[in-house]
Amino acid sequence: MFGILNLKKPAGVTSRDVVNVVQRLVKPAKVGHAGTLDPMATGVLLVCVGKATRLISLLQEAPKTYLAEFQLGQRSDTDDSTGEVEHLELPDNPPTEQQIQAGLIRFVGTISQVPPAYSAVKVSGQRAYSKARRGEEVTLSAKTVNVYEIQLLRYEWPSITLAITCGTGTYIRSIARDLGEQLQCGGLMSALERSSIGRFKVTSAIDADTLTADNLQSHLVDPIQMVDHLRHYRCTDSDQLLVKGGRLVDVDAGRLAGNKQSTESNVALTSDDGNSLLAFAEFSKDGTQLQPRAVFMT
Repeated sequence: MFGILNLKKPAGVTSRDVVNVVQRLVKPAKVGHAGTLDPMATGVLLVCVGKATRLISLLQEAPKTYLAEFQLGQRSDTDDSTGEVEHLELPDNPPTEQQIQAGLIRFVGTISQVPPAYSAVKVSGQRAYSKARRGEEVTLSAKTVNVYEIQLLRYEWPSITLAITCGTGTYIRSIARDLGEQLQCGGLMSALERSSIGRFKVTSAIDADTLTADNLQSHLVDPIQMVDHLRHYRCTDSDQLLVKGGRLVDVDAGRLAGNKQSTESNVALTSDDGNSLLAFAEFSKDGTQLQPRAVFMT
């Protein structure tokens, strides 16, 4: 078992619930997911199986796109509609679409963002949501996140529908809260779908409850599809024996492909036909050999 499952998470379950479905089917192989979704959220959840769990950090770095719905004129302790909602007095003149657009621009780029009190951020060794649920005061520090694009798809007071593309660690709930504060009317997130992580789209995701021990293998995506941004080195049969043992591979320049200007230190070692990922490697100091660092082949 070695690959990535593009699963469609339903509302009302945790990301861990979905992972557990896969774990029962592939036991004793390792399983892990690349990015938690809140229970209310739906959409793409990438589950890595076997040695593909070593790719989780790489997957987490990929841009993510969300389809989000915000409600203005409301606040909640969770910054979404699942918490204790406070309905605020509606303004006589609701924000115009131009004001919404101008407000959203401030959330694009490298921004400072305070996570929601009900989040998985650790405070003194405990999850923030655990402390918040006990009624304890939670004070979280702002952190830097990257928001690449926000598109306003629909605005009909008090509802806003947005497409947001961002980097890892971004809380869409925080954008809803902060936009509401900026507009002086309050705001919360009422719906969220993760529509993509990198090249993985919700339109091609599968329902976890359709997985069986018989069909799971056919749904695994080969990790070779995740490393096309790296330099590639096609390994001969004799090279593959060296890679399997973690030993140095002499570089044949004719077998090296990809962007020579890439600053990424990893090189993807592939099968001779280039269709399977065998390992990640790094060049030796003189550039004549490749040292395997993470070996995926068995």
